[in-house]
Amino acid sequence: MEPLQTQGISLPRLGLGTFRLQGDACRAAVESALGLGYRHIDTAEMYGNEEAIGAAIAASGLARGDLHVTTKVWHENLAPDAIRRAFDASLNKLGLDRVDLYLVHWPSRNMNLPAIFETLMKLKQEGRTRAIGVANFNLALLKTVVEEIGAPIACNQVEYHVMLDQTPLRRYLGARSIPLVAYCPLAQGRVASDETLMAIGRKHGASAAQVALKWLLDQDGVAAIPKASRSESKKANLDALHVGLDDEDIKAIAALPKDKRCVNPAFAPVWD
Repeated sequence: MEPLQTQGISLPRLGLGTFRLQGDACRAAVESALGLGYRHIDTAEMYGNEEAIGAAIAASGLARGDLHVTTKVWHENLAPDAIRRAFDASLNKLGLDRVDLYLVHWPSRNMNLPAIFETLMKLKQEGRTRAIGVANFNLALLKTVVEEIGAPIACNQVEYHVMLDQTPLRRYLGARSIPLVAYCPLAQGRVASDETLMAIGRKHGASAAQVALKWLLDQDGVAAIPKASRSESKKANLDALHVGLDDEDIKAIAALPKDKRCVNPAFAPVWD
């Protein structure tokens, strides 16, 4: 599957999410992912696992240019000086001289968006991150960043799966060739027991989760970062790339309810 090209970087369509993976278990999960062929690793300051991921990357022996690494700044650290401190700490823990993508993890109520993006742009100009972007930005915030500030964002990372509609956001991003990176692409495991997805899976010799993942990856401009600690799950997610969904399958998936949001903390923006 061809990677997505965005703001001068090449973003593999399928990555490994690492939220809640910690310590040795995280290191082992990332090492096995890299061994299986994953080349896109997603982490964040808040996950507390950048050190373990850095150790896995170092142990892999992969050339730095062959690997895409995303990390994020937490919403409590969005003042310019705090962003720099958080970025330096992340880079240090990862043991890297640069990351490929640095994201604002969540918006905050009182953030100064122009100041945030001025700081992020400087980090990009210094070559310490190859690209910048956002996560969990709703349409109104996205429009401010793209249209008013003119920030060259490389993606918006949001919750997206067969049980949650993101059509307005996807249309806006698509019209501007900005990728949508889907986290929780398997709805925190809920897709596995969905009767419709299971039936489609039986037809193709695939699991319900593989069907749900391929549905996302078949969409223009969409990447997905399922979390998986077990090697079997990581391999199954890679194998989802070979599932071929037909028009009947797409129609059946379109008919599923699309109102299930799994991640909605108190500090989340008002969703569109």
